[in-house]
Amino acid sequence: MARDFYETLGVPRNASEDEIKRAFRKLALKCHPDRNPGDKKAEARFKEINSAYEVLSDANKRKLYDQYGEAGISAGAAAGGAGTGPYGGFGGADIGDIFGDVFEGFFGGVGGGFRGGKRSRSRRGHDLKYEVNISLEDAYEGTKLPLAYERVETCPSCGGVGAAPGSGLKRCSNCGGSGRVQFSQGFFSMTQTCSNCGGEGQIIETPCRNCSGSGRVRQRNKLTVRIPAGIYDGATLRIGGEGEAGGRGGESGDLFVIVRIKPHPKFERDEDDIIYDLPISFPQAALGCKIDIPTLGPEKARIRVPEGVQHGTLLRVQGKGMPRLRGKGFGDLLVRVRVEVPKGMNARQRELLERFAAALDGSPEPKEERPEEPPSAKDKDDGGIFKKIFGGD
Repeated sequence: MARDFYETLGVPRNASEDEIKRAFRKLALKCHPDRNPGDKKAEARFKEINSAYEVLSDANKRKLYDQYGEAGISAGAAAGGAGTGPYGGFGGADIGDIFGDVFEGFFGGVGGGFRGGKRSRSRRGHDLKYEVNISLEDAYEGTKLPLAYERVETCPSCGGVGAAPGSGLKRCSNCGGSGRVQFSQGFFSMTQTCSNCGGEGQIIETPCRNCSGSGRVRQRNKLTVRIPAGIYDGATLRIGGEGEAGGRGGESGDLFVIVRIKPHPKFERDEDDIIYDLPISFPQAALGCKIDIPTLGPEKARIRVPEGVQHGTLLRVQGKGMPRLRGKGFGDLLVRVRVEVPKGMNARQRELLERFAAALDGSPEPKEERPEEPPSAKDKDDGGIFKKIFGGD
């Protein structure tokens, strides 16, 4: 019974090469014998799919098939010696191009066995990460920080070759220097990394004693890390080429420095602004005052506290915050007012405060329990009472 290769792959007769390839890939993955062990029907179906694809993926064979059917293919093969059997050649197509990474993972191949081409022998070195702790003052001013750490470096004795001085490398006899060996898996002939030379294609005659043939050694490295002014907590600095050395001449990895800023006893940070808690007395809050406050810079800032300021009010001092990491200028200093309530007042202080409270709400003054000296003119003044009670400026 004549077979219809288009029907086998489930594509129309005018299907493009890409459509044929996609159809074959889908069906081959579904019916592959390794996915259906012991299933004779799946094996037979796989052979039919393979035969159909071998013909339809080849432009010349497809043209003969379209004109003469399978008889034309058989005649063409006999005349020109083309073809490799019903399921052996994929029409000259690259199996790696058809299946890509799907079959690489499926068969456990390494080193690009499906895709052909020579395996890259150089390997990029690993990246390294380290954390450093700095103060808020360091983040404000910027600083240079010495950093010592261990990393894998190119062996100084053999220059990364892995062979002892005076010796060399020889071609691997197992793979002939290609770094790959061929093997069969089901109906496919595939390649994998040579286990004898690890894909290098060469064998070290006499390993270097310093690195035991690896070409790399672990050493302690020192460098100076520049911390820019205005850096944030958790920011990561990338220093190119300061990671571990690559193998067989590969490029070095990078060093990533994660910056952590230690808590400050006086200031909090809010992006480019800093916050300072200012404790003031009740008279200072009621009457207002001018106070010098610290900053992260060398000079103090003088701030005016308005009279009647409430607890928790934020007062802004422009340009006294953190340097802007990405831009010009500085953030602001936010002064958070903390009104302190007096504790442990004596009888005189309490009596004066009660008189002041009565004056605020219009209530009659409380009677004195014992005779006292009449208040002076200074005591009659509200500001004098505040200062006498709380000692404010």
